[in-house]
Amino acid sequence: MAEKKDLRINSKVYTESNVKAPNRAMLRAVGFTDEKFQMPQIGVASNWAETTPCNIHLNDLAQFAKEGVSASGGVPIQFNTITVADGIAMGTQGMRFSLPSRDIIADSIETMVGGQSLDALVAIGGCDKNMPGCAIAMANLNVPAVFVYGGTISPGRHKGEDVDLVSVFEGVGKWNNGEIDDEELKGIECNGCPGPGGCGGMYTANSMAAALEAMGMSLPGSASNPAVSKDKEQDVYEAGQAVLNLLEKDIYPKDILTKEAFENAITVVYALGGSTNAILHLLAIAHAAEVELSIDDFNVMQEKVPHLADLKPSGKYVFQDLYNVGGVQGVMKYLYENGLIHGDCLTVTGKTIAENLEAVEHLKEGQDVVMPLDNPKRADGPLIVLKGNLAPLGAVAKVSGVKVRRHEGTAKVFDTEQEAIDAVMANDIVKGDVVIVRYVGPKGGPGMPEMLSLSSLISGKGLGEDVALLTDGRFSGGTRGLVVGHIAPEAQEGGPVALVQTGDTVTIDQDTKEITMHVSNEEMKARADKLELPPLYKKGVLGKYAHIVSNSSLGAVTDFLNRDDLYQK
Repeated sequence: MAEKKDLRINSKVYTESNVKAPNRAMLRAVGFTDEKFQMPQIGVASNWAETTPCNIHLNDLAQFAKEGVSASGGVPIQFNTITVADGIAMGTQGMRFSLPSRDIIADSIETMVGGQSLDALVAIGGCDKNMPGCAIAMANLNVPAVFVYGGTISPGRHKGEDVDLVSVFEGVGKWNNGEIDDEELKGIECNGCPGPGGCGGMYTANSMAAALEAMGMSLPGSASNPAVSKDKEQDVYEAGQAVLNLLEKDIYPKDILTKEAFENAITVVYALGGSTNAILHLLAIAHAAEVELSIDDFNVMQEKVPHLADLKPSGKYVFQDLYNVGGVQGVMKYLYENGLIHGDCLTVTGKTIAENLEAVEHLKEGQDVVMPLDNPKRADGPLIVLKGNLAPLGAVAKVSGVKVRRHEGTAKVFDTEQEAIDAVMANDIVKGDVVIVRYVGPKGGPGMPEMLSLSSLISGKGLGEDVALLTDGRFSGGTRGLVVGHIAPEAQEGGPVALVQTGDTVTIDQDTKEITMHVSNEEMKARADKLELPPLYKKGVLGKYAHIVSNSSLGAVTDFLNRDDLYQK
């Protein structure tokens, strides 16, 4: 069992002495009574905001969590934190705030729970950075905690077919290519997001929700239950009850967040065909939990776990279809019965993974959302860590649905995403090219923006298999095609990606897991001697972030826990 914090129930703090009368007076003003002073205080952290469908319903869901806490003998205390909607910020300067929002969410939750001496925590999140932000806070606080996912959005319908947000992004590429007209693009736009919930494919929100459930930090079914469903309401209510059970049994996040739990999360992400961002976020959560997880561990797991689920962006189905055939729990049961899941890991139910799965039904017969192990979509995992002279500390490739095993082409180098978008729109990018967007890493962005607008344009133009897209920034979970992100060291740190020039030959090989620029060591040294880095961003949130954030192969973390050499040889 992990080392426990000195958890002092607030009832003891507030009733032990008249010295606490001022504290009690302030709490009486927000509804406390003598009886409530003797009950544990449970934080209910909601990422509610009116900025995005992912989070628009979370304030309503939080009320169910509060009811569950109250029914189990606790006093719920609700507070909110921030969220940045990636789909809205995409392609704008606002995208630079997305990844930093993960750490701001974590810091704000830790500040509220720590500052108010709350006894336990239920956190409810809906958009991409909400999940890892909440989990990092839970690991740092190490008070009893349960995470609840706000749920996936229902698919939109357009001309008899399912559409989602990525359909709109790729529709822009088709429109630019002359394949669809203004009216068709408007039709996709108006139907892509029909209501509340996180983006509907196996994108980052659903990837991280599935990962946290596999790790044992969410109740069984939380990842799969749709945003608009009675199952989701019940899920949130039961989370409020479950956190009191954890408090009673002295079960803490670090009892749950073990190396084996992270391996379970990686297994489920690979089996479902999850987002490249999952690697970045799992590294950051492990860092907070002080679990020795390195970027190289992902390749070890990649060789063991096949890609099974036919989910968007590379597949046919949306996440609600997975829910209809048995959900994440059904997948976990299948993986556990075939020796791919550690069953003895503790969870927020107070039971082990194996014990939780006993009551879970098998995936429905006859379904084709999840393929069998003897006929997978891909025999190994769809996320690969590449290394080589272009990325000595690593880069992440998403190869789900990509048939090309090796791509060698001529580099076309851009220092901003907009320059690359302009080149694609002008048809200056052709088959065989290697498009490189740099100075957009954690420090250089700053904030490591995603490239969904650019990658979707390339896919929408039919070049997804023929053009490689490389960056020290990130890709959305909705990205498909031959893409490589998270290149480390980034250009802003003087990494080799800062030295590559238009006209160089670059090779990406998923069989050897290498990424190479065909430039001699002597020439690279000569270029390095002439390299002048742009100044770091200095002001506000992004300035703070740029000066303290680690490289992406360490999870882009912002604390000082030996981050320069933590688990990095």
